[in-house]
Amino acid sequence: MLGRMGEKYDPFKVLISTILSARAKDEVTEILAEKLFEKYDTAEKLARAKQKDVIPIIKKIGFYNAKSKNIIETAKILVEKYGGRVPDTLEQLTELPGVGRKVANCVLVYAYKKDAIPVDIHVHRISNRLGWVKTKTPEETEKTLEKILPKKHWQAINDALVTHGKTICAPVSPWCSKCPIAKHCKRTGVVRSR
Repeated sequence: MLGRMGEKYDPFKVLISTILSARAKDEVTEILAEKLFEKYDTAEKLARAKQKDVIPIIKKIGFYNAKSKNIIETAKILVEKYGGRVPDTLEQLTELPGVGRKVANCVLVYAYKKDAIPVDIHVHRISNRLGWVKTKTPEETEKTLEKILPKKHWQAINDALVTHGKTICAPVSPWCSKCPIAKHCKRTGVVRSR
């Protein structure tokens, strides 16, 4: 999704889109984020928004009540604490409502081109399946990948594994027969494949 955004390096749009993207399809998030930004394209505008006006725009996304509240509150904090700018540190970003490590790392990578590893369900699953890590949580996966991957690959690993996870390395019955890296995969947790 982030690689397809029209203004993919706008920190505000990356932040808000990524908050909205949790447990949502990229295609839906992209369409609804663009509609949201037609009306609220700055932190200042979104900070003044009423939740009842934001909900109809993002209602097709799951958890729209919580997400609408979080993005408005985040915008208010951006205006009050950062002069409308999106912070560029993990610590500051994770203080914002609706922003965990994955969202913060996405902002760092896609908006600021900083070295970070956003770990979503695909990155976590595939890193374990390949045998790169033996972790239980995305945060453990992030920390372990930081130790074993050269920094020059940190920014690219999310895109690569998310694409691989959506097209080949499915959670259940992955397409191992089509996988270009199958010979390097330990297939950890794979019970059945195609």
